[in-house]
Amino acid sequence: MKKVLVLCTGNSCRSQMAEGYLRYFAENTAEIYSAGIETHGVNPRAIQIMAEDHIDISHHTSNNVDEYVSIAFDYVITVCDNANEACPYFPGKVERFHQNFPDPAKAKGSEDEIMDEFRRVRDLIKTYSHDFVRTHLS
Repeated sequence: MKKVLVLCTGNSCRSQMAEGYLRYFAENTAEIYSAGIETHGVNPRAIQIMAEDHIDISHHTSNNVDEYVSIAFDYVITVCDNANEACPYFPGKVERFHQNFPDPAKAKGSEDEIMDEFRRVRDLIKTYSHDFVRTHLS
């Protein structure tokens, strides 16, 4: 079974959403993990907008990448430039992918405007995750 790590800065929004979608689309054909260079806790808005799309990430935890250095990953996906630059070395035949998604936690404006940005980023991550599973895990 393939092992996939999704990595971002704080493991609070983008990597959590990607983990949720990758798990959903992979349908138990891969082990999916997410982590951050730091840990900021799972963002409640990320939980809310994923629930709107019937993906439950409320049980996810915010993990530091150092917790996973002993796992032989097949794929590491960085979802922000900071994580791509700070990504540690993983031994073995790890294929790395990078897609910089905007950080919805940095959105400004009214609550509706902030939630709209979370939804926009969620939809970008959903498309990327679906394509990744179809291309690399099917």
